[in-house]
Amino acid sequence: MARVLVCDDATFMRMTLIRILKEGGHETVGEASDGEQAVNRYKELKPDIVLMDITMPGKNGLEATKEITEYDSSANIIMVSALGQQSKVFEAIAAGAKDFVVKPFEPDKIIECIAKYV
Repeated sequence: MARVLVCDDATFMRMTLIRILKEGGHETVGEASDGEQAVNRYKELKPDIVLMDITMPGKNGLEATKEITEYDSSANIIMVSALGQQSKVFEAIAAGAKDFVVKPFEPDKIIECIAKYV
């Protein structure tokens, strides 16, 4: 079981991911709706996994990922975004993300991705 922080500006997407995590036997330890919250919640909660959207208000997911990985180089951040262009995937990996899941996705894809890092 992984302790997961879910970061997405869309409430519906956060709720969807939380449901998938629960059904997959994982625990959601927190949520964030923007990049600044994501960084603060990471430092506060120290989750095993972060599911991070790219497009969020204020500090975006790429900026938050970079800040989190500078704080903790062992952070397991999985980008979950509709921006699946190759350039965005490369940017995410360069920022410190370990993996990338393109929206829309099958629930199993999230669970399989988490399993690689737990």
